[in-house]
Amino acid sequence: MSKRTSKKAASPRRPADTTAGLRKALNAQSKADLVNVLLELAQDDRGVLRQLTARFDVAAAPKELVAATRRAIADATDFDERDMNTNFDYDYQAYEEVKRNLARLITSGQLWLAMELSLDLMKQGSRQVEMSDEGMMTDDIRECLNVVIQALKKSDLPANDVIAWCSAMLANDRVGFIAREPLQSLRSHLQGTPR
Repeated sequence: MSKRTSKKAASPRRPADTTAGLRKALNAQSKADLVNVLLELAQDDRGVLRQLTARFDVAAAPKELVAATRRAIADATDFDERDMNTNFDYDYQAYEEVKRNLARLITSGQLWLAMELSLDLMKQGSRQVEMSDEGMMTDDIRECLNVVIQALKKSDLPANDVIAWCSAMLANDRVGFIAREPLQSLRSHLQGTPR
């Protein structure tokens, strides 16, 4: 429902700068103190950690990247069971982190790890879609999975392994439509190629 506005024209006002005092206090701090505060905030709030990591394009070792991706999948697919069958809010920034991390794993030669994480994403993400009213997060999940699917199309992994992965992905899809077409297409293409 949209808000109704008064027909009386409001005079344009500049919003008050609510950060002026904070800006002054931060400018008085040393760089080391600011770094420490940001790290404390990031440790306490994964959303802040996600924003800082994305903003400063922080690359992590594969082991750390896998752990961060698992956390992002958990955050992205989390929902309150009391909100089932509604259009509940979800963490789309966590989905962006999943997508970014899967791409980083692939770029660093860790396609197998990206495939494994995709299985988790499909299982948890499709459950979230199943429990929501309209499945608004479906496109976010597809975008994450598409990173891996596109990498597999160009990879030299054994066809049988990719076919098995496609079948497992389709089996993990609780709603049966998240990435069905590209997965079936990839599987069918590989089944027709010599092994």
